[in-house]
Amino acid sequence: MTEQGPSTGSHSANPARVHATGSAFDRGDLVTSRGGAVAPERPGLRARENAAFIHVAPRSLPLPVLVAVPHAGRAYCGEVLAEMRDPHQSQLRLEDRHVDAVGVEIARETGTGLLVAHAPRAMLDLNRSDEDVDWEMIEGSGPVKMRTRRQITGTNARARSGLGLVPRRLPGFGEIWRSRLPRAELERRIDRIHRPYHSFLAAELERIRDAWGAALLIDLHSMPPLRKASHGTNAEESSPRIVLGDRFGASCHGTLISSAFRYLEAQGCVAAHNRPYSGGYVLDRHAAPSKGIYAMQIEICRSTYLDAALAEPTEALKPLASMLAGFVRELGAQTAGLGAGGQMAQAAE
Repeated sequence: MTEQGPSTGSHSANPARVHATGSAFDRGDLVTSRGGAVAPERPGLRARENAAFIHVAPRSLPLPVLVAVPHAGRAYCGEVLAEMRDPHQSQLRLEDRHVDAVGVEIARETGTGLLVAHAPRAMLDLNRSDEDVDWEMIEGSGPVKMRTRRQITGTNARARSGLGLVPRRLPGFGEIWRSRLPRAELERRIDRIHRPYHSFLAAELERIRDAWGAALLIDLHSMPPLRKASHGTNAEESSPRIVLGDRFGASCHGTLISSAFRYLEAQGCVAAHNRPYSGGYVLDRHAAPSKGIYAMQIEICRSTYLDAALAEPTEALKPLASMLAGFVRELGAQTAGLGAGGQMAQAAE
């Protein structure tokens, strides 16, 4: 269900400010939209509380940017937790733990739109195609036509490794689930989580592009600490703290990526490009540089904002988010320039 439609974009000289406390947003001048359903509908379950995602944006966007957080959902229903062999470890490993709180702070400081998935990655991975099904974990036979309008066929190496549309196993951990998933529940998750999220995301990016001439999607993720990138003596200093992914140049304008790395270098933040994370289905589906829709994936090292157990946020979260807010403002202004066909776009040509 949707409370209100997407906000109406315009070019605003004064950035609107997004007000947030934790993950709860104040109304003010904001438009809030909810969609999809995490759990099957049943009596007494309020659609508002069961929404698969929430989008919050000011009525007048100051920048042509949408920040999306697909992997931080924590709305686990009882049936899902009961099926997990080790709920705590599965959640800790699968979630982009509390990176939505980073997104909230970025939105607070910049006024950008923010799209956050509530549905947990354990239930359905929004950065996978709805064809990336590991059929060995689904009750019944192999892939069949589940609806006349859609054919789900085959699988790929990622699904076979256990990290498909519905994650099955984790490296060094083993099987996540106690039993196989009913086919009807798989289809429900696709229809009520995957499809509405991506439909909304596509429509919102097109709306921003139509208003500004260009739009930038920041797909916000977090990653486990990486090994150091060099042979320096201090692994913390030499390990990438951020990885920017643009599908090896396919999803984003080169000017934006270059500016992104210059900004991070100026902030003293060690960053890597496309390795080990170049982006996934979200960028493949929604980026359309030839049509003025650009997209990059940002992976943030969890040790930069979580405690030693990589479980709970620390006081480092807000300074990190403030640094990234400057990143978003910088790239947002350049995206607006590309959309306006100004000097930067001409120079890039």
